[in-house]
Amino acid sequence: MSTLVTIPKNGKEVSTKTHLTTLPSLSSWVDNFFDTELNSGFLANFNKGMTLPAVNIIDMMDAYVLEIAVPGMNKSDFTIDIDNKVLSIASSKKEVHEDNNANYTRREFGYSSFKRTFVLPDTVEEDHVTATYLDGILKVNLPKREEAKQKPAKRIDIL
Repeated sequence: MSTLVTIPKNGKEVSTKTHLTTLPSLSSWVDNFFDTELNSGFLANFNKGMTLPAVNIIDMMDAYVLEIAVPGMNKSDFTIDIDNKVLSIASSKKEVHEDNNANYTRREFGYSSFKRTFVLPDTVEEDHVTATYLDGILKVNLPKREEAKQKPAKRIDIL
């Protein structure tokens, strides 16, 4: 077995050929098998499950805003609950694709889900929480109670 290796040397690439006199171990053969392009072609579509989505938390004057990146979903895929000052945002989606042809049948299916929870501060007005989903971003608006809203700076006149 021979391996062709390209090594940069003095700014130029130099090809060297090495000959291996021993057979690779079974474990390295298995590792090499899954490191080939078979991995990118065969296994790339195997796990389409969703990882935990990224969340931005913005502290605005009158509300907290959560922005959650979850592209490819529908509004109906989300469940948002508040229970004992804990905000839970969950989603689950099932996809089934089936191709029928005279010579073959192929059926692929996948499931994806996540759940994020946040402990809400006492300053959130739980009865007025709203959510929107647009362009792959779920926005949850958590309005602050009146006493928690930031007030503009006020100048005090000296008497």
